[in-house]
Amino acid sequence: MNRTSVPAASRRRARLIATALALPLAAAGQLAVALPAHADTKSAVAMGDSFVSGEGGRCKGNSDTFTGSRAGTDRAYSSGTYDAARVYGASYAGGCDRSDSAEVTSAFGTAKAVNLACSGAKTTNVFRADHGGRAFKGEKPQADQLAAVAAKRTVGLVVLSVGGNDLGFSDIIAGCVKSYETWSSCRDDQQEAVDSRIDAAMENVGKSIDEIRAVMDRAGYRRSAYRIVLQSYPSPIPRAAENRYPASGWRRTNDGGCPVGDGDANWARDSLVPQMSGRLADVAADRGVQFLDLQDLLQGHEVCSSGASLATSSHGPSESGSEWARFLTTGLSQGTRQESMHPNYYGQLALGRCLSLINARPAGRNYTCHNTPGRTPPASTSMNWADTTGGSAADRARSPLSPGRRP
Repeated sequence: MNRTSVPAASRRRARLIATALALPLAAAGQLAVALPAHADTKSAVAMGDSFVSGEGGRCKGNSDTFTGSRAGTDRAYSSGTYDAARVYGASYAGGCDRSDSAEVTSAFGTAKAVNLACSGAKTTNVFRADHGGRAFKGEKPQADQLAAVAAKRTVGLVVLSVGGNDLGFSDIIAGCVKSYETWSSCRDDQQEAVDSRIDAAMENVGKSIDEIRAVMDRAGYRRSAYRIVLQSYPSPIPRAAENRYPASGWRRTNDGGCPVGDGDANWARDSLVPQMSGRLADVAADRGVQFLDLQDLLQGHEVCSSGASLATSSHGPSESGSEWARFLTTGLSQGTRQESMHPNYYGQLALGRCLSLINARPAGRNYTCHNTPGRTPPASTSMNWADTTGGSAADRARSPLSPGRRP
């Protein structure tokens, strides 16, 4: 079916998605990981945007079932009612959406994890108030919140995910959805917009790291007593050749929730996401902090990936077969718009596994955490990881981290 013959109802739904989308980077399995022994008495703090706050953690995969638990995917459903606070807690009322499966919590447990990140946050929401920081969603700047945490706890790790909202991630998504509706392309315009913003955004990411260090210095911490990990962003959509729905017609919109054309999908997956990761890696190197590259983390489990599928009433969600990112929603049926294109419950736990593993390694190296598609057993035991830092070939095959390209 070509787009000129699509039913009017489908066209209306596509237009609704394109025009209603106002998606902040709200920074996107049973991966239980024990806290490394050397950090047993230390706390881990998450700062930044929705990709570290846990946005999207409400959903265990995706389903086009609209009632009940959505084929077991909606963790906010219980006894006939939906309450997202079951997943996001008190943060749901303000919109920060810190889920119970957020990576810092899934990695270290509720007793040691402190989640200061907030869905939609920009770098200026990290800075201290007296250094240009801005309150956000009724909360103080995150660096000021960190000061209070560092005074009461012993902090051993700060993980930072920020910069995507400075680049206008929501505008990129909305632009590409609208282009799909009109059978045009978004990549040239959106690439130009990213290029015009990225230098300032990366400068502010660097300042965010400076602000964290200043807070820790003032609290009396030696630089060697804790580590800062700056992480990049995983791609929520696959390459065109890895999409299970054709670009013609409206199945990507109506069935999969991934209304992005082939050329734009390839650009996002193989150009935009690597560009962001590369620039963030440069900031990490310049500031002397660890870098965690996550651009391939969702490989084979992205929205509409041929390596995954929607959950159904007869085949419920699973970490091996489900999508690990939330599909695009209008907010009128399942969940909220800001959950779209974020790691979901399974994706959040995979992020947590990456974080726990980098925390267990020496602080002076950068790592890539990646997933290999086509592995059917649970991700907690059979992801095909590579670590070339030493050990036998069998040991390397069992490790989910590989050293980063930069020293």
